[in-house]
Amino acid sequence: MSRIAIGGFQHETNTFAPSKADYAAFEAGGGWPGVQYGEPLFAAVEGANIPAAGAIQALRAHGHSLVGTAWAAASPSAHVTSDAFEKILNELVQRLKAASPLDGVYLDLHGAMVVESFDDGEGEILRRVREVVGARVPVVASLDLHANVTRAMVARADALVAYRTYPHVDMAETGARAAHLLHQIVTSGKRPERSFHALDYLTGIPSQCSFIEPCKGIYEELARLEQKTGAVLSFTPGFPMADFAECGMAVFGYGSPEAVARLRGAVADAEKDFALELHPAPDAVRRARSRGAPGSPVVLADTQDNPGAGGNGDTTGLLKALLEQKAEDAVLGMLIDPASALKAHETGLNSTVIFQLGGKSGIAGDAPLSGEFTVERLGDGRFTCTGPMFKGFRMTLGNMALLRSRAAPGVRVVLASRKCQAADQEMFRHVGVEPRASRVVALKSSVHFRADFGPIAKEVLVVKSPGPALADPAEFKWTKLRKGVRLRPLGPVHA
Repeated sequence: MSRIAIGGFQHETNTFAPSKADYAAFEAGGGWPGVQYGEPLFAAVEGANIPAAGAIQALRAHGHSLVGTAWAAASPSAHVTSDAFEKILNELVQRLKAASPLDGVYLDLHGAMVVESFDDGEGEILRRVREVVGARVPVVASLDLHANVTRAMVARADALVAYRTYPHVDMAETGARAAHLLHQIVTSGKRPERSFHALDYLTGIPSQCSFIEPCKGIYEELARLEQKTGAVLSFTPGFPMADFAECGMAVFGYGSPEAVARLRGAVADAEKDFALELHPAPDAVRRARSRGAPGSPVVLADTQDNPGAGGNGDTTGLLKALLEQKAEDAVLGMLIDPASALKAHETGLNSTVIFQLGGKSGIAGDAPLSGEFTVERLGDGRFTCTGPMFKGFRMTLGNMALLRSRAAPGVRVVLASRKCQAADQEMFRHVGVEPRASRVVALKSSVHFRADFGPIAKEVLVVKSPGPALADPAEFKWTKLRKGVRLRPLGPVHA
């Protein structure tokens, strides 16, 4: 029996977003479990589609003894504050020291964390962990598909293993794959040969969906190469909203440099296929009104205000378009507006009052939406998700409410008080909305919604409306990105 330390520290950083992740953001979790230290982390992640949960189950099945250190996650946003980073990482490191000697370390990381004081958050996490355990103890980490993998990360970990699906339905599965690889290293005493390649172009996150091409075909090729060579491979399309030198796509793997090179070639060849059509909000609503029907709604993805990519979920551009066109059987969610949700609870069911909805993040081209709405349903924001990606996640979203517009009675809005992207139908059912029964379903999400909403959708339209999570990376004002990178597929070169 070997002693394996378990830890995790996740954040996806949009350096262009309006608000930072302080320690309170990690305590809240944003749909993930709040900060956990020591043994309680095991119960906090149990049963959820979380990488650490899959790793814990796999390592226990191998007979290893596990030691909990620290686990934390927060909703995507701008930089992690130095205070939050140091507080959480110091706790993890101190518990590693107390648990020594160890035979291995598993870390549940994201791969796209930027801290006020460190551009490469995961590189610094791995540096401090390695400083404690030394070169002898193997360190393996699982990563998000949107990781911006750096050379320091690859050098400081014995292996990195990334998700292969977006929506991320394989998070727990990826944790288990990382755990099996760690088990092999611990029991054999052999480190697999590593190989890493960075790509020279960026692509927006809506086109990174693994349900559609080109990612669908790339991950199929990845699986074929693994089966043929026995290597462990990863392709991370990256999170193209983090302004630092090594932001972008990467291919890496263990056991076969030739397989990694082949996979890198497949990604390079697919560049032209990553282009994706974006629809202005008025055009998207017009099409959805004409094509959507109860039982077969058109789904509108408000991608640029996605809380899962650094948005605050409070811009009103798409909602305005729905109201102006008086859409029928339409619902938008979740609009993250704690003040309006509280007002709905204070005024009570069936009350009709004027709300100033959203528009509080100071996004260019956005403003609060003033209108008269009726409070149809209220909720406490506590429920368990059932969809393929968030299955088993125990949500605590604070006050929630369902509002109906007086001026456009066919339009309803789901309010929540804590940031979380709309990627599970239970977020709507909690306040009495069955998404399938609508004609138009507008979601503050980019891709994750496809796992649960895709099967009920007649079609999906990706909407370009004000928000900080720009769908076209070329529109960001980059200052630290390395020179020579194309800012979109076949697009301008960063000089």
